[in-house]
Amino acid sequence: MTTSRSVSREALLERVATVPRVPLAALPTPLEHCQRLGTELGIELYIKRDDMTGLAFGGNKTRQLEFLFAEIVAEGADVVVAGAATQSNWCRQISAAACKLNMDAHLVLMHGEKGPLRQGNLLLDEVLGATVEIVDVADIAHLSPLLHEKARALAAAGRKPFVVDPIGMKVLARSTVGYVNAAAELDAQLEARDIRPDHLYIAGANMTPAGMALGMRAIGNSVRISNIAPIQWEEDRPTDIARIANACAALLGLDVQISADEIHNDDGYISPGYGKVSQESREALLLAARTEGLILDPVYSSKAFAGLIGHCRQGIVRPGETVVFCHTGGTPALFAYAEDVMPPRTPRAELSRRNRGPCTPTT
Repeated sequence: MTTSRSVSREALLERVATVPRVPLAALPTPLEHCQRLGTELGIELYIKRDDMTGLAFGGNKTRQLEFLFAEIVAEGADVVVAGAATQSNWCRQISAAACKLNMDAHLVLMHGEKGPLRQGNLLLDEVLGATVEIVDVADIAHLSPLLHEKARALAAAGRKPFVVDPIGMKVLARSTVGYVNAAAELDAQLEARDIRPDHLYIAGANMTPAGMALGMRAIGNSVRISNIAPIQWEEDRPTDIARIANACAALLGLDVQISADEIHNDDGYISPGYGKVSQESREALLLAARTEGLILDPVYSSKAFAGLIGHCRQGIVRPGETVVFCHTGGTPALFAYAEDVMPPRTPRAELSRRNRGPCTPTT
């Protein structure tokens, strides 16, 4: 269980303010009541619109990068070296932040599910001027040495690189401050509208749920936080999330220790795999679009929303309860997944054959 001494929201924000930060996000993001979609699920539903953070199509990573890029700027870097899969939201927002702060970005990208398809986030990386190198690596842990190798080559050429190590605890802890701040922001919005949620749903691998859990617990908000995992890693998700949250707590000087057993993580919606659309996630994506005009992404938020739907059906979320769903963005990736989300159109010739025959006039 958590061991902590709660602080006020204002005191938490004072701790956040001690960490250097550069402005990148349009904050606060809206908290929207989704009546039609909530009625479909039998709940009171609110969406925290972190897809609207503003930077290059927005998303949750922009909050995190405000704190990470402050360190990058302080170190005098002129090029950022980062990596993930080819449809990475993280890399797209890093590329955009680098542009805004007068730096270059060099991306070393794993092939991923969509490979070199010049669409979605990969297209935006190039539009933003990033140098892109696609490598045949399947595990993000194996990407780290390639990033450092690239940084050494850049340094030898006279550049000042900063490596955003995807598994480095220093990067993870500092970036997590972004969602500690988001927790305080959301808590203030809920209080202003007298909303008392029973559940908070998030899609995240580590930093987003870690920051939200730490922030809410630090100010004594006991909402049940459920993380719907988008990816299966070797390390146990609750253990990893708690480890990152506690490293961030130490950075902020918070008297909070979060244990793995209080992290409600569900990895039952990953199938058929990371970056692959499932029938459940496709249905969730279309339901949100066709009831609220709300566009989810095919990798993270649609699977998280599929998890919320599943939890409603299983009784984990009971009828009439109030739920906040954090939309973490990622919508540019949707354009790389057109064939996975929507079936191919019927060929024109086939439509012509179907439409032959007498017409019934309308009156």
